[in-house]
This record gives sequence, C-alpha cells and structure tokens, in this order.
Amino acid sequence: MTARDIRLFGDPVLRSACDPVRIGAAGNAGLVEDLLDSVRLPGRAGVAANQIGVGLRAFSWNVDGEVGYVLNPVLVETRGEPEPVDEGCLSVPGVGFPRLRRPWARVEGVDLTGEPVVLEGDGLMAQMLQHECDHLDGHLYIEGLAPEVKRAAMREIRAQDWYRRPA
Repeated sequence: MTARDIRLFGDPVLRSACDPVRIGAAGNAGLVEDLLDSVRLPGRAGVAANQIGVGLRAFSWNVDGEVGYVLNPVLVETRGEPEPVDEGCLSVPGVGFPRLRRPWARVEGVDLTGEPVVLEGDGLMAQMLQHECDHLDGHLYIEGLAPEVKRAAMREIRAQDWYRRPA
C-alpha cells in the first residue's frame, strides 16, 4: 500500500462522523496499511481514516517510537484539568494554536481480528488520542479553540496558500 494524501480543511469528509468498521470486511487490511504508511512520515503523531478520505472509525499513531492502529476507537476516559497545549493538524497545515486538552486519556477499540486494543497515556499520547477521536466524530481541533484564538486561527487559515473557499 502507500502513504495517502491528507484531506485539507474544507473537505466535507472531515466534517462527517465516521461509520464503524465492520470487522472482517474486505479492504480493512488495506486501510490499516495505508494508515500506517501515512503516519510513518516525519512529524506525524496520528492520522485518522477520514483524513485520507475514508469515512470509517480508524486511526493510526506514531508516538514515542511506537506505531500502531486501532479500529472503532472510543474515547472512554480523560483525566485531569484541561491544560493549554500547542496543537496543529495535518488537515490544517502550516498553523498551530493553543488548545485545551486533558492531560491523560484512554481509548478502547479493536484490531483487524476483533481483539481488544487499549491505548492510554499522558502528554503527546493523550493529546493525540483526543485529537484523532475528535476527527472521527467529524470535528477539527480549531473548533475547540477559545473564541479570540479561533478568530485569529481562521484569519491565518484563510491566508494559507492551500486554503480554498468553500463553494
């Protein structure tokens, strides 16, 4: 398989909640390979399936040298008071903004065979888990920015070379 192009802000697939993956369905292994190939590129902590144009609940991660994937992930727990973290997104390239995230998170899902997968952690892992689950629910990180930061973020996004006004 191959690393796939990342869909950018404004693409409707990023604004739609993803459907569950049917375990055992044809094409699942290819999707996982593409997610893994796509997240292995430098500077990537996570890639959600809808970021590569597939509206299914799956993401891959690359945090602290560990690369993996999860199907049908559910953010089941977060802990701690929200803290500001600098955040960016492959679907909103070239810009980053402070966003509140909980310092610890836990996600539960399955692998290709339906075996349970549990991911949990703090720091970048917690941020990635929350960020990727947001993607699968059809939300971009900029939606959670403080109002004044969001206004500035939208000005910066509109100034980017890649930005296309919605039709």
